Amino acid sequence: MKPGSSSDCEPESERKVFAHYMVGLTCEQPPHQWAHDIRTAKEAGIDGFALNVGPSDFWTETQLHQAYQAAEHAGDFVLFISFDMAAGSWNIPQVVHLINHHRHSAAQMMVDGKPLVSTFEGTEWAHNWATVRDQTGGIFFIPDWSSLGPYGVGSKLDIIDGAFSWDAWPKAGMTKMTTTEDLLYKENLRGKKYMMGVSPGFYTNLPQWSKNWYCSSESLWHDRWQQVLEILPDFVQIITWNDYGESSYICDTAPKQIVPGADKYVIDYPHTAFRAILPFLIAAYKAGSSKVDLPGDDMAIAWYRTTPVEAGPDGGTRWGQGGCDSAARGARDVVSIMTATRGSSSLRVTIGDREWAFETRSKTPISYFEVPFDCHTVGPVKVSLDGKTAWGPAITNECRHGQVSARVRVRGKSDI
Repeated sequence: MKPGSSSDCEPESERKVFAHYMVGLTCEQPPHQWAHDIRTAKEAGIDGFALNVGPSDFWTETQLHQAYQAAEHAGDFVLFISFDMAAGSWNIPQVVHLINHHRHSAAQMMVDGKPLVSTFEGTEWAHNWATVRDQTGGIFFIPDWSSLGPYGVGSKLDIIDGAFSWDAWPKAGMTKMTTTEDLLYKENLRGKKYMMGVSPGFYTNLPQWSKNWYCSSESLWHDRWQQVLEILPDFVQIITWNDYGESSYICDTAPKQIVPGADKYVIDYPHTAFRAILPFLIAAYKAGSSKVDLPGDDMAIAWYRTTPVEAGPDGGTRWGQGGCDSAARGARDVVSIMTATRGSSSLRVTIGDREWAFETRSKTPISYFEVPFDCHTVGPVKVSLDGKTAWGPAITNECRHGQVSARVRVRGKSDI
């Protein structure tokens, strides 16, 4: 049976999944890196990249050219520009030039015959988009104006064709995401397109930009995709492909893209396995039902911090953006495991000399489990699914860089 062929699935849709790509990190990036990123994104079922660009990076046009060339060569992969309005001041000719330069590319994402264009914020620039439309021959405009919230965005329907919500992490002091804002966006957009943000997690500690916070992420990758299947938005955007500084990356690590200071929580902390489960999740989203065939073999992925919160100081990290509480209050000491199986399967998790046994759900492919640890439950981590085993780095009471970090290790399909 092909994905989406179940009687419980919706008819073929135009739903697509994109990943947010930080072009600002690509100074002197060679074309083969674009080819690699596009190939690995396609293998995960991702349809394209939202290319985040700032107004002052001298490499922007070179890298956009390479990106579009690589996508055209790969085929069946789309791109669109996301203008980062928080990165500096844009003028109308700059924006028009970049849109017009790429609008006829075979890789340009089109909606209703118009090039898709997005932003990161830029509400103060809203009055300029009518001129941009006139000078480009038309665009399909889906900005991220999350600072306005759903009601504020709903007051701009004469300017936009839809909205993208950056609301992809629990807020300060909260451990879980809800769909409240997603539903409000859909209601206030009154039938216009909704692009839903999804992320595996968030941790940043970059003093040069006064950033040091953690958003509760223990179950986020699982929870948010289940919410996607509930909401069924027009589009999904994964935040992010390669933002190392905020620990939300799912790409293969490219060391030259890592911003100064982030290396201490990125190097040796791969997030590649987050992608392993995406082919199924994306197929289910596009079909409108989890009752689709599971591509490939049964799989499990696991993510966890390698130190308990009690093992050392918090380094001043706050719980959520704008939060006042220590991140130690919002970071739970658990190994998180997500499985995709065709039926009930045996899952065993070992930390040191302690073992836990589970059975995956039999009536739905996706299951989620948590295994707790603390200062007394330490040692190597082993995850076994129906006898296939992956080993992960040990949980230890020894803190790297003198503090407990919210960075996570991710293990998965390639290891089991």
